[in-house]
Amino acid sequence: MQIKIQVSKKREISTPPVIDIELLALDLNSCTRCVGTLDHIEKAIDIIRPVLEVMDAQVNVRKIVVESEEQARQYHFATSPTVRINGNDIAFETLESECDSCTDLCGCDEGTSCRVWRYRGGEYTESPVGLVVESILRQIFGSSRESVGETPAYRGVPENLRRFFRSKSDTRLATESCCSPVGQETCCEPSRRATCCDASQPETCGCH
Repeated sequence: MQIKIQVSKKREISTPPVIDIELLALDLNSCTRCVGTLDHIEKAIDIIRPVLEVMDAQVNVRKIVVESEEQARQYHFATSPTVRINGNDIAFETLESECDSCTDLCGCDEGTSCRVWRYRGGEYTESPVGLVVESILRQIFGSSRESVGETPAYRGVPENLRRFFRSKSDTRLATESCCSPVGQETCCEPSRRATCCDASQPETCGCH
């Protein structure tokens, strides 16, 4: 007599996907590229929200304003803005053009360049919504990155960013060395209050 033993396969239970979106930027107040990119990330999430809900996916958005060369090294930050999803840069090349907003922020004579995004034959100064949508879905459904490219290797803080941090730091130090508007009411003759204090004379008011 033959005895047949039927072995049922154990059903695999998949865990809900977790999508960690990281936006690294030089500024999130006045830089049009950085602010616009944040807005497009939020739009992309809204567009695919029904998919995220069906998949029971958890989405976390983390915003990081990089304020120093040390921070840039810590985060492997090479251009602004940078968008990473689950640790992967959604752009596979680094293209830049001069950014008026960040040039004004740092007061750099040479200018400051920020990221340009290349997507479906076009170039954009803010991350395209479609690119963000595709990148999120790729993480959810596990599509291979080999078909779209790999994140460029980090080669240190580029001179463009180092110049931005130096200039912004110098501007902040000069501002902190100046007399406050209230202090200038009594520290100088009225005719000498037209310009900021002289940072080379920290032991005195130093108004010109």
